[in-house]
Amino acid sequence: MSRIGKKELIIPTGTDVSVEGNVLTVKGKGGTLTKVINPNVSITVEGDQVKVLPANKTKLANAMWGTFSSHVNNMMTGVNTPFTKELVVEGVGFKVALNGKTLNLKVGYSHDVNFEVPENITVEVEKNNIKMTSIDKEALGQFAAVVRASKKPEPYKGKGIRYSDEIVRRKQGKRAAA
Repeated sequence: MSRIGKKELIIPTGTDVSVEGNVLTVKGKGGTLTKVINPNVSITVEGDQVKVLPANKTKLANAMWGTFSSHVNNMMTGVNTPFTKELVVEGVGFKVALNGKTLNLKVGYSHDVNFEVPENITVEVEKNNIKMTSIDKEALGQFAAVVRASKKPEPYKGKGIRYSDEIVRRKQGKRAAA
């Protein structure tokens, strides 16, 4: 039994949730999100609640039960208050620029690293901080992870791209022989 799947999902005011066939649609003041429902899960809307139940008695259905319950909760939260991720770029000579819908990173390579910003994500650059906002938590997390993976923080000097709340464990490095 899934503890997350058993929780009641109450629809916030100003949010419209509908299920048509195998497509879940959530509309709110921030926008509209749609998701294809896994066949191992059944989703029903009853009054001001969304109920997620496993469609059959398999291990996969029980696993997807909690997963889809979290997806629905994230969708309902996102259309009302957008999610944010902040990345910090640290290093001598490391620079970040936003040119239209292209995020340009100079992070110590012989070439610039460019990322096309997806349609549903808003990016703001201030000095060497990147602030991303979106109503879609999955797309936001994936894009932030791809940007961070272009230059992960290294443990000796801490150079690289890290999340603003991430703590980089530092190593001591080599010592001179006495």
